[in-house]
Amino acid sequence: MDDKLIQRLESAVARLEALSFRQGGGSRDIGGDAAAASSDPSIVAYEDLISQFVGRVTSAAEKIGGQVLDVTKILEEAFSTQKELLIKVKQSQKPDMSGLVEFLKPLNEVIVKATTMTEGRRSDFFNHLKAAADSLTALAWIAYTGKDCGMSMPIAHVEESWQMAEFYSNKVLVEYRSKDPNHVEWAKALKELYVPGLRDYVKAHCPLGPVWSASGKTIVSAPPKAPAAGAPAPPPPPPASLFTSEPPKASSSQPKAGMSAVFQEINSGKPVTSGLRKVTDDMKTKNRTDRTGVVSAGEKEARPSSSSFSKVGPPKLELQMGRKWVVENQIGKKDLVIDDCDSKQSVYVFGCKDSVLQIQGKVNNITIDKCTKMGILFKDVVAACEIVNCNGVEVQCQGSAPTISVDNTGGCQLYLSKDSLDASITTAKSSEINVLVPGAGPDDDWGEHSLPQQYIHVYKDGQFITTPVSHSGA
Repeated sequence: MDDKLIQRLESAVARLEALSFRQGGGSRDIGGDAAAASSDPSIVAYEDLISQFVGRVTSAAEKIGGQVLDVTKILEEAFSTQKELLIKVKQSQKPDMSGLVEFLKPLNEVIVKATTMTEGRRSDFFNHLKAAADSLTALAWIAYTGKDCGMSMPIAHVEESWQMAEFYSNKVLVEYRSKDPNHVEWAKALKELYVPGLRDYVKAHCPLGPVWSASGKTIVSAPPKAPAAGAPAPPPPPPASLFTSEPPKASSSQPKAGMSAVFQEINSGKPVTSGLRKVTDDMKTKNRTDRTGVVSAGEKEARPSSSSFSKVGPPKLELQMGRKWVVENQIGKKDLVIDDCDSKQSVYVFGCKDSVLQIQGKVNNITIDKCTKMGILFKDVVAACEIVNCNGVEVQCQGSAPTISVDNTGGCQLYLSKDSLDASITTAKSSEINVLVPGAGPDDDWGEHSLPQQYIHVYKDGQFITTPVSHSGA
C-alpha cells in the first residue's frame, strides 16, 4: 500500500514539474492548463483506476485472445476517452444540453464500436461481448447534470448499469467455471472494474456529477451543415445509442419512445388445420411417380397464406389502469426498463423475444408468458414470479421472492440472490430447469443445480410413491 502511495506522489510531482516547465516562469498557456488538470487528484485517482482495474481485465483478455481481447481493447479505449473528458471538464464551463451531446460524442463513438460487435451473427463469445458492451453504459454517469436531467445519481447509475451487464457476465461464469479459468478471471475482473472500482471512484470524487470549471472555456455544439444548392435533403440521423439531445425520460404510462418493434406470433382463433389445403390421393407420396417427396418451389409459392394462421401484435410497454404493467411483443430490445412501480402493481410480459427487461423496484406479481430467449431482472416481488409457456428464458432475482413457478416451459435459468434462497420453486410440464445460487463468499463461483424433470412412481402399501430421478455424471 505504501509503494502505491509513493508511486502516486511521484506521478503528481512529475506533472507539477512539467507544468512548471511549460509555464516558463509564470506565463500560462493551454498546455499549462492541461497539465494542471492532469495533476488534479480526481484525475490521478482515475488513472489509478485504469491501471489497477482495467489492467486486470486486459491481462485476462490477453490470455483468451480473439473477440474477447478485441472488445476489451475497446473497453480500455472507452475508459481512456473518459479520462480525457474528465480533464476537459476541469477546463470547461458547464454546457447546455446540445453542448453536452457534442462534448460526449467521442465517448459515444467508442461505446457504439463495442455495441456493433454484438450485432449480426451470434459468435461463441456473445456473452463476453454483451457483458463488456452493456457495462460501458455505466460511463454515462459523466452526463449527469442535476436531479432534473432524467438520470439516476452517478453512483446509482453505475450500479444499475452493471446489473444489466452482470446478466451476461454471470452466464460467462457458469459456462466456463469448469472449462477455462481465464474466462472466469476475465468476468470477475470486469465486475470489479465497476463494483467496487468505478462506483467507489465516483463516490469519492464526483458523487453529484462532474465538477465543471466556473471560469473555463465554453463548449458549443457543432453547427449543422447546410446542404449544397440543388442537393437532395439528407436522410434523417440515426437514433443515438447512448447520449441524446433530450434528457432521458423515466418509464410512464405511455410506451417508451424507440422501443417499438415488430413481433409475429402464430395465434389463431380457429383450429390450426383450417388454413391448410386438403391432401388429395395424387399428392400422397406413395402415389407419386417420382417418389422423391420433394416439393417444388412452384408448389410452395402456390400455397395460399391464411391471415387467420398468423397475427401481428403491436409492441407495448405501458401501465394499464394504474395497476398492471404490460410488456408485449418486444423483439431484440435489450434496454427495456420499468422504474416507476410499487408493491401494488403487477407486471405481465407476453410474446417477447430476444429481449431483456429490468424491473427496478418492488412489485406484487410478475408473469412471463409465451416468451423466447427473454431475460428478466427484478428486485423484489411480494407474491410470486410465474413463468408460463416459455422457451429459453433467464430470470434473475436480486432481492426476495417467496414463490417462483415454472409451467410448460423448456429451458429456464433461475438466478437467485442470497435473500431469495428460501423461495418455493414449483415446476410442472417443464424441462431443462437450472437454478443458480451465489457462493458463500463474494469471490466464490455460483452453484448450479438442475431440477429433476423425470420421476419414478412405485405402487406400495395401497398408494403410489413418487421420487425424482437422480442424475449422475460430469
